[in-house]
Amino acid sequence: MDEFRFIDRSGSNAEKYTLRQKLFHTEEVIPMWVADMDIATPECVMHAVQERLCHPILGYEIMPDSAYAAQISWMRDRHGFEIKREWLSYSPSVVASIGCAIRALSEEGDEVIVMDPVYPPFYSMVRDNNRQLILHPLKQDNEGIYRFDIEHLHAHITPKTKLLLLCSPHNPIGRVWSRDELLALEEVCLTHGIRIISDEIHSDIVYAPHTHIPIASLSEALLHNTITLIGPGKTFNMAGFSISTVCIASDELRSLYAKEAHCVHFGDGAALSHIAFEAAYTDGRSWHTKLMELLSSNAETIQMWCENHPPIKFRLPEATYLAWLDCREMGLGDRELREFFNTKAKLGLSPGLSFGKEGSGFMRLNFAVPTEILNDALSRLTGALDG
Repeated sequence: MDEFRFIDRSGSNAEKYTLRQKLFHTEEVIPMWVADMDIATPECVMHAVQERLCHPILGYEIMPDSAYAAQISWMRDRHGFEIKREWLSYSPSVVASIGCAIRALSEEGDEVIVMDPVYPPFYSMVRDNNRQLILHPLKQDNEGIYRFDIEHLHAHITPKTKLLLLCSPHNPIGRVWSRDELLALEEVCLTHGIRIISDEIHSDIVYAPHTHIPIASLSEALLHNTITLIGPGKTFNMAGFSISTVCIASDELRSLYAKEAHCVHFGDGAALSHIAFEAAYTDGRSWHTKLMELLSSNAETIQMWCENHPPIKFRLPEATYLAWLDCREMGLGDRELREFFNTKAKLGLSPGLSFGKEGSGFMRLNFAVPTEILNDALSRLTGALDG
């Protein structure tokens, strides 16, 4: 797959490369931490942006209805989720949307349920907005699959618990929540009057036979109790365009969210972002199919490597391009584990502990890279273990 060849990003101000010295204290690591791809953004996106640049003015522009229509069509075709245009609004990022939704739907001092481990901004958005964290530890069953503990959830909810932050599919553990699991969350949230903020930014990076189910699509009650956050950033490797959308079917919740968004003045995005967004959802299907073939092959490569290197365990993810490596049998503390990967393996990964207490002993590796880069990384890790 020539379009997924190696591209040198080291001089491009790419975050994962520019911050190597600061984070890993060396420029020699292969950076496999932050969740963007070392893979070229689809040609259809780049071509559309280049065409737009033929016009000599880049001023204020509004997000066109045709861009929203492209995303609506994508969500209907891929996920069976029928979205109305009036439910959607622009946001510069999912994290910004989370913060805005927390402020819109709760008061300072209210409690927000966050699952551990999870993407670190889930914690910081709660704390930074002066809300209280209710941690729900995700536990592994006998097969190593992470599950909700519904009884634990019920037991820790109080009258001040107003929101649940859902990561679906889940980062970093790679779970695609099943219909039954999501319906169990529905029972908890509707029983206790808890609104759901669902980050579904990884919804298009899902491996067969698994299927992503937008939680808002499961019932009319969930549809009107959920704020869904979606966008093309992960799907098409275009995080640099800073564009996502917020989907709210409830008139009440949409009004509350819009009032808060107006206070922070998100605006309507940038001209080139609108163009890239529409082009990706309109013409990116064949590219995405090829991408999934590469990612699936890379995940299987990691699995085969781990089978031959038993100190590190790995379950094939159901979604995302993030490998959640179980390194607990290496017998290292979290600081020692990070040092091993940084200095001995020369790999810049995300330490599991940064995703919460339940991440202790794990490391997260981003395998959205050309195959030769992944092979180099695994060769380095082999050498480090042998040493």
